[in-house]
Amino acid sequence: MKISIIGYSGSGKSTLAALMGQMRQLPVLFLDTVQFTSHWQERNREEALAMVKTFMEQDDWIIEGNYTFFLQEERLCQSDLIFFLNFSRAACFARVCRRFFKNRGAVRESMAPGCEEKLDWEFVKWVLIEQRNKDNKEHFSRIAEQYKEKLIVIKNQRQLDKLKDSLSTILDN
Repeated sequence: MKISIIGYSGSGKSTLAALMGQMRQLPVLFLDTVQFTSHWQERNREEALAMVKTFMEQDDWIIEGNYTFFLQEERLCQSDLIFFLNFSRAACFARVCRRFFKNRGAVRESMAPGCEEKLDWEFVKWVLIEQRNKDNKEHFSRIAEQYKEKLIVIKNQRQLDKLKDSLSTILDN
């Protein structure tokens, strides 16, 4: 099974990917670990692209993250299921703040080594303003239309909890 998890920063993409990977023993690629090297340095684009290509050669996988330039179209086409976490701006910001205070000074499994949890103005601006720009919203709308047969949209924590309760059924189909 091939699964893509996309959505807004702070919506729970990494947590959902890790849970699914553990439940089905599927390899998970967190695209932030591809984009960044130690201490938030951006990885060489060609090297990063090669990492994604190699990962996608497997029969089964979960890929978490948006990053259109990391073969997003190919990932979505190959995916059996696509989960779009479309939480509100306020919910994403609240979740990012909770995550920061929970993981301050630590490196989450979904991040590259040496990339400690941070909450700076640049990221706050991304979460609250920039990732919700017209182009990004239209991009997600096109994905929703193009892949509606295999897309599951999650808009809030209640829906995410319900999804988690039914994951084994969803992943068995």
